[in-house]
Amino acid sequence: MARRIVGGMFLSLDGVMQAPGGPGEDPMGGFEEAGWVFKLWDEGIEPALGKLFGGEYDLLLGRRTYDIFAAYWPYAEGDNKPMSEAFTKAAKYVLTRGDQELPWENSHRLSSIEAVADLKQTDGPDLVIQGSSTIYPGLLAAGLIDELVLMTFPVTLGHGKRMFGEGTPVERLDMIDHWITDKGTVVATYRPAGPLPPYPDEAPIPIISEREIERRRRIEEGTW
Repeated sequence: MARRIVGGMFLSLDGVMQAPGGPGEDPMGGFEEAGWVFKLWDEGIEPALGKLFGGEYDLLLGRRTYDIFAAYWPYAEGDNKPMSEAFTKAAKYVLTRGDQELPWENSHRLSSIEAVADLKQTDGPDLVIQGSSTIYPGLLAAGLIDELVLMTFPVTLGHGKRMFGEGTPVERLDMIDHWITDKGTVVATYRPAGPLPPYPDEAPIPIISEREIERRRRIEEGTW
């Protein structure tokens, strides 16, 4: 039976997912709000996290997220010890074009989207994605994502890495579950649902007026 690939993501209202976990996590691009999720911690998302990480799973990660996890989770103690042990036990599949070492035990390199597709056909638990914004466009385009669990916090961050970056396909998504926490975080689960349908016959027909012709000319010239 093929595995499922499930992506879990913390997002701001303006679509930023960069460095939710803690100071220094990912300052690339001058991002200054690292740890923003814990500045706004919302107990209402915990059922979603429990569903993602409460059973057996393996991890599918981009290389930078792997580096962040490998530098933190093997060393975590106290309340984070159970998650540390679970992440260390899980197989960690790293989608990367590089050949850098993967020192955390149970780590495996995947060099292409095709390798992910092959892995998906093997027996094993769900593959859960955390962070790893750069791998989503290719996985979505290849039809490999089964579910997205998006936890959207009521905050705007202005700039930063976004989940749906360059190369994201045009695609519909069906919402299969959702709730809003008492603090206003929207937890929504989506499944890919195929391409965007064509423009419907009953929709308004554009009016090609003289002003519209002029507007389109300016668009072509780059002066609009």
